[in-house]
Amino acid sequence: MAQAPKPPTETASPPAARLLAGPVSVINVGLEGFATELSGQGHAVCHVVWSPPAGGDERMARLIAKLGL
Repeated sequence: MAQAPKPPTETASPPAARLLAGPVSVINVGLEGFATELSGQGHAVCHVVWSPPAGGDERMARLIAKLGL
């Protein structure tokens, strides 16, 4: 017969709290303002410049996909 799980101790913290207890490092994709704000608060940030294919124009994106570009 399996034993019932033990209740968490008071010193246990949720996973998110443990992740945020130390220094925060972020990979930011797209919105540069978000990276700027985090960097201004002293967090390590790697900003990746990204925009949707064909500027978000779905029709153009399908045509480009057909060309194999």
